[in-house]
Amino acid sequence: MTKQDPAVTEEEQAPEATESGRKKMLADRRRKLDRLRNEFDLDPYGQRIDGLISLAEARAAYDEDADNAHRAADTAVREAKKAGTPEDQWPSVPDDRAVVSVAGRVMQHRVMGNLIFMSLRDDTGDLQIAISKKAVGQPAFGIAKQTDLSDIVAVRGALGVTNTGELTVWAAPHADAEQSEGPGDPLASGFCFQTKSLALPPGKHHGLTDSETRYRKRYVDLHTNTDVMKTMQQRIQIIDAMRDYLRDKGFMEVETPMLQSLHGGAAARPFKTHHNALDIPLTLRIAPEMYLKRLLVGGMRKVFEINRNFRNEGISPRHNPEFTMLEAYDAYGNWQTMADLVEDMVCTVAEKVIGTLKIEHKDEEGNVTKTINLTKPWRRVSMVELVEERTGWKFEKKPATQDEIDELREQNPGKDLSFEGEPAEQLTEVFEKLIEPTLIDPCFVTRVPGVIIPLAKRCKDDDYYADVYELAINGVEISPGYTELNDPDIQEHHFREQVGDEEEQQQIDEDFLEALRVGMPPAGGIGLGIDRVVMMLTGQASIRDVILFPLMRPQQSD
Repeated sequence: MTKQDPAVTEEEQAPEATESGRKKMLADRRRKLDRLRNEFDLDPYGQRIDGLISLAEARAAYDEDADNAHRAADTAVREAKKAGTPEDQWPSVPDDRAVVSVAGRVMQHRVMGNLIFMSLRDDTGDLQIAISKKAVGQPAFGIAKQTDLSDIVAVRGALGVTNTGELTVWAAPHADAEQSEGPGDPLASGFCFQTKSLALPPGKHHGLTDSETRYRKRYVDLHTNTDVMKTMQQRIQIIDAMRDYLRDKGFMEVETPMLQSLHGGAAARPFKTHHNALDIPLTLRIAPEMYLKRLLVGGMRKVFEINRNFRNEGISPRHNPEFTMLEAYDAYGNWQTMADLVEDMVCTVAEKVIGTLKIEHKDEEGNVTKTINLTKPWRRVSMVELVEERTGWKFEKKPATQDEIDELREQNPGKDLSFEGEPAEQLTEVFEKLIEPTLIDPCFVTRVPGVIIPLAKRCKDDDYYADVYELAINGVEISPGYTELNDPDIQEHHFREQVGDEEEQQQIDEDFLEALRVGMPPAGGIGLGIDRVVMMLTGQASIRDVILFPLMRPQQSD
């Protein structure tokens, strides 16, 4: 657009419009829909157009020298006309400007007599277009006047700047349209209508800001809030970069079942369903671990899967019942090789997608609230050592004394420390409630009590602890990494000695145990929470802000 405020209908963009006013505006859109069909003999829902490029590609195609030459020649013609110079003596007007064909959603619309300016938006940004009655003629100009905000249109024309310096596509018929393209070309006139929007757009000044509405109407949120589009595009780029990284390291991407007869691979409550034809109960997977390890048994040395997992648990800013996880297994590795891999992969992805290892998180006003430093090497420290360092409590594999409990509760009011269960559960509770939320920079927390991790090997020097890491960044667990257990007898024993919520305990998978009896090579394995990594790298505070369609409670109909 020009640098002036767009002359759009303010009442149409006002979120506080009365119900009667909204009905009137919606009815007006319906009338315009009918006019497009009946008066202009136009399909208001468009057709195929070849040769379109993105708005970003169009901006990049701008040729400043050609535009300046055209503007100078055009100015010379106007001066000759003003001076009364005969037309056959006017200077020629060369036009070597780049000609582009683009389409987008109308975000601003301004009618200035016989000239209409619109601002279009696609997934690469915004670009202004101009439709001149003299250039495109009728009916194209009349159709452009019927355009509302949120309609989708297409235009072809030369790239140039306005007097205020705004890059603009100046709609114009193709020079050879009549001869070479004929009436079948939707852009023969330089402008065509593609989709009529029958819904009112968000308010001009307030926009779509209510988070509940944004999540429910992501289809509006994406084209209304450019930051949301950027975050979702970065999510895609982050996942692509992870795939590229792992493939470069020799890993093969595989697919494993999402419907499972036994749930395992994590301590979580599953979603349950039933297969009618086989008449068997099934669960949606909570993790792909058991199947990926079967592939190691089968002879695949390096495998990974970027998978959707489902856990029938609570919803919070960091939890969604349906989430994306990366799991990878490397034969003949251990937790240390996997820690090296995760550390290097996250840093590589951050530099490739975000462009820095210093990740700033900001509040709504744009003030930096914290900076996450991903610079290597990342700290590696045992859970017991870290808990003692931060709280003073020295864990000795036995229940905390009442004095220790009282002291920790007094030092940490409001943290709801229960100190229930086995000593291992007490240690884990103190870590998760008091320590983990403070770990902003990356930290590999090692030597976790083995009783809560049945699928990992125990440490050789002390089998009370599992030979694993838990990677915390931004105050949450991002990734667990194991030296994988491959002894079938010990694995069976661990399955039977689990602690915690019985419904969340992993089921005894006899076929998995049989696979281990066939022989699984020693291996390192990781899980990596994609959603949380994206939150961390893009500075988002809620998991719903990095998932296109987060789970929402259905709205009640009136």
